[in-house]
Amino acid sequence: MRVLIVHNYYKIRGGEDSVVESEIALLKKNNHDVLTYFRNNSDLFRYSPLKLALTTLWSIKSFKKISELIRENKPEIIHVHNTLPLVSPSIYWAANKYRIPIVQTVHNYRLSCLNALFLRDGKLCEECIGKFPYAGILNSCYRASRKASAVLAFMLLLHRTIGTYKNKISHYIALSEFSKNKLVLSGVSNKKITIKPNYIDHVLEKSTKRSDELLYVGRLSNEKGISLLLDALSKLNGYKVTVIGEGPELPLVQNNINIKYIGKLTNESVLKRMSSALALLIPSICYENFPRIIVEAYSCGLPVIASSIGSIKNLVDDGETGLLFDPISSTDMAKKIDWAVSNQEEMKKMGSKARKKYENEYTAEKNYKQLIDIYSRTISSQKTDY
Repeated sequence: MRVLIVHNYYKIRGGEDSVVESEIALLKKNNHDVLTYFRNNSDLFRYSPLKLALTTLWSIKSFKKISELIRENKPEIIHVHNTLPLVSPSIYWAANKYRIPIVQTVHNYRLSCLNALFLRDGKLCEECIGKFPYAGILNSCYRASRKASAVLAFMLLLHRTIGTYKNKISHYIALSEFSKNKLVLSGVSNKKITIKPNYIDHVLEKSTKRSDELLYVGRLSNEKGISLLLDALSKLNGYKVTVIGEGPELPLVQNNINIKYIGKLTNESVLKRMSSALALLIPSICYENFPRIIVEAYSCGLPVIASSIGSIKNLVDDGETGLLFDPISSTDMAKKIDWAVSNQEEMKKMGSKARKKYENEYTAEKNYKQLIDIYSRTISSQKTDY
């Protein structure tokens, strides 16, 4: 199968970029012919505000390039990840011109929320779902800019109006049941959505030795619940959390007596740390779409202590593969951390169940079968025309 992968890389590398690269490697490993079209937000400085606004609405460059790639390479299917802002939705129309089926993985909530998080001023917000995002503009929800928010809002309005999201995308991939439901509320037909989670392939052997180390791994930012974590630790007696990562709230972490700050580590080093820790803490206060870090923890036999919010509720079996706490209560989080430290044998049992869940649901082999099934069904429903 010849597959064209399309992705707009983020200025600051994130989990979505890693997922794209993992899926490309997975397809190549299984002898598929993989073509790519990438744009990168590190090039944004080259664009004037007006040119960037017009490109966000409709990129002539991307339309022409995708058309050229289709004519020269004749892909059987196009798999799109992120299009904002340089790729733009124009590529869907280019593919449709040649009747090439398009699969779109939805990694965030951008179709319903300008900041893609359903979060405003540190609180959950669904004010714009299913309608024109006036509130998103007024509150400068995209890049803390009213102008940038307006451009994005009108891009959504334009492509809703001309039927891009409804008619030009053959099939959608949602990462969880929660994100699928949000897509439906945004106007996508339930029949055009298949749930396929993320996976990881770099797995270490299960470790029988466990320390009492508590880990936080990820971006140090408001939506990740850093303040909630620190408040919870202040209610406990001398517990420390090892923090791995970088981000705007780094000063809060570095100066806290309850934190052992490691910095940024390679993925292999993180996995080794996970293989001997007691629990991974995920204090997010936003609707995470699919925290890949949970699957990484499970692959290491590491249970998770996480906010009961968004897709996390679908991924963590409370009392089985980890513990869930009220996402607005640092007191409840503190109680779950205290219980974990006081019941380490029970946590080890949860870790074994977590590893089993990984083996049953999140391996590369299972994910490949799901992906190819989606491709095959989508191709069979649409005839190409070169």
